[in-house]
Amino acid sequence: MAHEKIEIAYGRGALPLDLPEAAQPTVIRKARLRKLPDQHGAIRQAFDNPVGSRPLRELARGRASACILICDITRPVPNRLFLRPMIETMVQGGIPIERIVVLVATGLHRPNLGDELAELVGDPWVIENVRVENHYARNTQDHVDFGVTATRGTPVRLNRLLVEADLRIATGLVEPHFMAGWSGGRKVVAPGVAGHETIRTFHSARFMEDPLAVQCNLTGNPLHEEQLQIVRMLGEVHALNTVIDDDRDLVHVTFGEIIASHLAAVDFIQDATRIPVGRKFRTIVTSSAGYPLDKTYYQTIKGMVTPLDILEPGGTLIIASQCSEGFGSAEFREAQARLVALGPERFLATLTAKSLAEIDEWQTEMQLKPMRLGRVQLYTEGLDAEERRITGVELVASLEAAIARSVADSGDPAVAVIPEGPYVVPVHRP
Repeated sequence: MAHEKIEIAYGRGALPLDLPEAAQPTVIRKARLRKLPDQHGAIRQAFDNPVGSRPLRELARGRASACILICDITRPVPNRLFLRPMIETMVQGGIPIERIVVLVATGLHRPNLGDELAELVGDPWVIENVRVENHYARNTQDHVDFGVTATRGTPVRLNRLLVEADLRIATGLVEPHFMAGWSGGRKVVAPGVAGHETIRTFHSARFMEDPLAVQCNLTGNPLHEEQLQIVRMLGEVHALNTVIDDDRDLVHVTFGEIIASHLAAVDFIQDATRIPVGRKFRTIVTSSAGYPLDKTYYQTIKGMVTPLDILEPGGTLIIASQCSEGFGSAEFREAQARLVALGPERFLATLTAKSLAEIDEWQTEMQLKPMRLGRVQLYTEGLDAEERRITGVELVASLEAAIARSVADSGDPAVAVIPEGPYVVPVHRP
């Protein structure tokens, strides 16, 4: 019997899956979210009806400057919809446009420049009228030192442009995050515009190996708790939080005090994203959610971690990621090379002895999770031979052949297919 047509996100398009005839697919998607009839109207309404703060125009009154944080190119945030009305509302409230800066919250990622920056901002008017800068986590002279957090001693250094602004607003996308529970809100501040020591501390093994540092969990999550403490040390901060659907359309937006408005967005999305699944699978096929998240192998690891709750021990996880931009940073390459040379157990042992992680090795540490549980296979067109070697996983030339082989080897025809990868969190509930 012919299967329904199934496509998984890949690059700027999708890959069709031609499943073996014997396969019995279970397609796992987010719950369908209702489209907004008026996206611009929803944004204006969020500005006028904030969560835990005054309306945006009132916030701007009496303030001489503002800093707006935006996520980097790895997040499909609909900046084109809200940046101009946000800036215009600030100007109406009395902040001079020349005293407003948009700061790209790169964390330790590379800067977004030129055409890529224009794509990220999404509105030529913003580029032409407002100063837009990238955050550089290694430029210590650009940061303000706040000391250390009270609970875990994380050094706190944040970008001066944000710290010294009279009005501070973080903007972002609320989606599952495989370490911090949920993206957006406080995460745009730290690691978004934090110094490298801040980022490397709360990405060290004592945080990463904590069983509560997982997707969709904020309770007791050490990363989340440090992020909350950091924004409280900073002082008054507001946030615009967006939720998008599988079509990348805006379906929900909140604005207000950074912690309260972020939690309001989490409340909206969590039930649509966490999908109960009644069994575990010997074969899972997933993606890295397509562009822009699947631009690098570094980001691909998120898609490997998210479905682990429904992977049978010893099962096969097959992931498709275009990796159009290649592997990732030089530091990530070095960490992956160490993983391949040492093996998972010895590699992890080198991490647990450190209080300060090496840059980007935390992503390699997260790759250990699927490697411990089962077999990981990657379909990609974007890596060279050496990059393929240091992935540490098995490369496959055909998704269909890999699926057929896994089904045959396991003797189980059931196949879980997750087209949107890490944007969907399957939860095993027998």
